[in-house]
Amino acid sequence: MNRRERARFTLEALRKVIPKPETELRYEDVYQLLVAVILSAQCTDERVNKVTPAFFEAFPTLEALAEATPEQVYPLIRSVSYPNNKAKHLVAMARMVRDEFGGEIPRTIKELQRLPGVGRKTAQVVASVAFDSREALPVDTHVFRVANRIGLVTEDADTPLKVERQLKRIIPREQWGEAHHLLILHGRYTCTARHPKCEQCPVRPVCKYFARVQRLPPPMTGLDPKRGAYYCKTCGRYFDTPAHRTDRYGVEQIACPHCGSMNVFDTKTGKTTKKVKDYRV
Repeated sequence: MNRRERARFTLEALRKVIPKPETELRYEDVYQLLVAVILSAQCTDERVNKVTPAFFEAFPTLEALAEATPEQVYPLIRSVSYPNNKAKHLVAMARMVRDEFGGEIPRTIKELQRLPGVGRKTAQVVASVAFDSREALPVDTHVFRVANRIGLVTEDADTPLKVERQLKRIIPREQWGEAHHLLILHGRYTCTARHPKCEQCPVRPVCKYFARVQRLPPPMTGLDPKRGAYYCKTCGRYFDTPAHRTDRYGVEQIACPHCGSMNVFDTKTGKTTKKVKDYRV
């Protein structure tokens, strides 16, 4: 299965379990959406949705925000990540929209990126959600992780921009906005960063990450932790101080200091020490 076929299978499978692929940020207009997306950088949508009602009560319009100071904004957003910087960005953004764009939030990705606090991902989210842009396929931490795990992108797609460009080549343009939301929601609730729910994943049949996990050695029984913290199945030795080797996927693995094998087990749990390559930004 090539990447284009894998992408087609993935989107079809996710559509069946995610009937309404849309942003979970709560907003009523483009101004509120832009503020919410800026606040959501490295922060959960759930936290942002708790903050924005009071924020929009205090600053109901872009003009009101433009007249504010970062010091007035900060108390209302102090529970989100990086509140000091975001307070400054929000006020500066509102003032730029007022002074340079006639009070109208720009519609293009290029112009949106001129605004303080608006990077490529934020600009694409606003352009896609608010203006139905056919140029946007935003890549956040969830999309980056999911696309790499499933195998929608190549092994060298190690930045959000590379992932974005590769996804745009294999997903039809008219599906970019939908694909963005499907992959985000899949990453948020199923293909999670720390404990992916592979047992209930509809994409499992084509997922490269799952296939690699399945190839990991099963746990060993009967190991004696008193003889050492680790056991090498290849040479049959216990040891406490491991060596380290990098496997073909670029992952540093625990290795036997005697024979160099990576077929090593933790003697307390009996589980393999091998790790499957993961993807986080």
